[in-house]
Amino acid sequence: MTFKIKNMQKILNILLSASLVLLIAACGSKAAKDKKGEIGDMKVTLEKKKKEKNELDAEIRKLEEQIGKADPASAQAQKLVSVDTVTIGDFSHYIELQGHIDADNVAYVAPSGQGGVVKAVYVKSGSRVSKGQVILKLDDALARQGVIAAQQQTGVLKARLAQAQTIYERRQNLWKQNIGTEIEVINAKAEVETIQSQLRGAESAVKSAQELANQANIAAPISGVIDQIDIKVGELFSPQRASDPKTGIRVVNNSIIKMVTDVPENYVARIKKGDSVLVEVPETGKSPFKSVLSVIGSSINPTTRSFTTEARLPSDPLLKPNQLATMKILDYKARAAVTVPINVVQTDEKGKYVYVIEKAGDKWVVRKRIVIVGESFNGISEIKSGISAGEVIITDGYQTVYEGQSVTISK
Repeated sequence: MTFKIKNMQKILNILLSASLVLLIAACGSKAAKDKKGEIGDMKVTLEKKKKEKNELDAEIRKLEEQIGKADPASAQAQKLVSVDTVTIGDFSHYIELQGHIDADNVAYVAPSGQGGVVKAVYVKSGSRVSKGQVILKLDDALARQGVIAAQQQTGVLKARLAQAQTIYERRQNLWKQNIGTEIEVINAKAEVETIQSQLRGAESAVKSAQELANQANIAAPISGVIDQIDIKVGELFSPQRASDPKTGIRVVNNSIIKMVTDVPENYVARIKKGDSVLVEVPETGKSPFKSVLSVIGSSINPTTRSFTTEARLPSDPLLKPNQLATMKILDYKARAAVTVPINVVQTDEKGKYVYVIEKAGDKWVVRKRIVIVGESFNGISEIKSGISAGEVIITDGYQTVYEGQSVTISK
C-alpha cells in the first residue's frame, strides 16, 4: 500500500512539473505575441498621428492664408523671415567612414631555430634598428662547443690527408722506378680519396654547427623602431612566445603609413582606385591629410559585408599604427552646382520643395518651388532643377509660411 502511494506521488509530481513547463511556455509565447502586438499598435498610432499632423498643418496654412488675405498688413508684420541668395559653386560629396592608421612595414621578431634562454638584450622600446642588426642573443654555449668539436675533427682530417698525400706521392715515385708494387700505389691513392671525402663531410659539419650557433643571434627583420619588447635576460625566447603579440618583439617602420578602412558593399560601384580622400586624425590637431585610394579589396567579407580600402599617408611622427581616423572618400563632384542648406528643403505629397521670395510691387511674396534634389553632404544639398542662381530662398521662418504670403525680411 505504501509503495502504491509513493508511485502515485511520483506520477503526480511529474504531471505537475509538465503542466508548469507548458504554462511557462504558453506565458512566454503569449508575452512574445503581446509584445509584437504592442509594436504593431504603436506603428499604427504613429501613422495616425502623422496623418493628423499633416491635416492640422494644412488647416493652419489655410487659416494663415485667409488671415493674410483679409488683413495683409497684419500678416506682413507677423511673418519675419531670414533669406539668402542662391549661388553656384563646386559641390563635393564624400562617403565618410571610420578606420585606423597602419604601417606598411610591421614585423615580429622570432628565432630561426627552436629558441633558447636569453643571454643578452641589446635594445629597448623606442630604439631605432637596421635590418640584420642583432637585438637579442640567446645562450649559445652548447652550439659553440659543437663548432669547436667540428673544427677539431676537421683539423685531424687535414693532418691525416697531408700524411696520406705524402705517402701516395712516395709510392708513386717508387713505382715509376720499378720499386714496390702497383697495388701499393692504388691503395695509397684510395686512402687519400677516402680522407678527402671525410674532410668534406667534416667541413660541412663545421658550417652546420656555425649556422646553429648563429641562430643564437636574433636580428631585426626590417629597419625601423622597436615598438614593443617584453623579454628579459634569463627568460625563454621561443617561436611560440615570439608569435604572441602580447609577449613578442615588434619592429615598426613608420616611413610608409596608410589609412585602412572597411567600406560597406553597397558602395562598391561608387568608388574606385585613385579616388581622392581626406583623412582626419583628430589627435594630431592637423588639417585632414589629402591622399588617394591605393588599394581596393577584391572580395567582400562575408561577416561584415564590406571590402577593405587603403590610402597612403605622408610620414609624420604624430601618426601611429592603430590610431583611429576618419576617411572621407570623394565619390561625386559637380561644378557650377546650385546648392542650398539641407534644412530648407521640405517634403509634401508632391515631393521636395523650397520657399523663395519675389518682389510684388512694394512687397515680398512667398513662392513655393518644387525642386529635384541631388546629393547631400555636410548640411548642403545639391539642387538639380527648380531654382536658379540669384533667386532668394527663405532660410529661417520657412516652416510657417505659405504660397503667396507677404513677408518681412529680417535685417
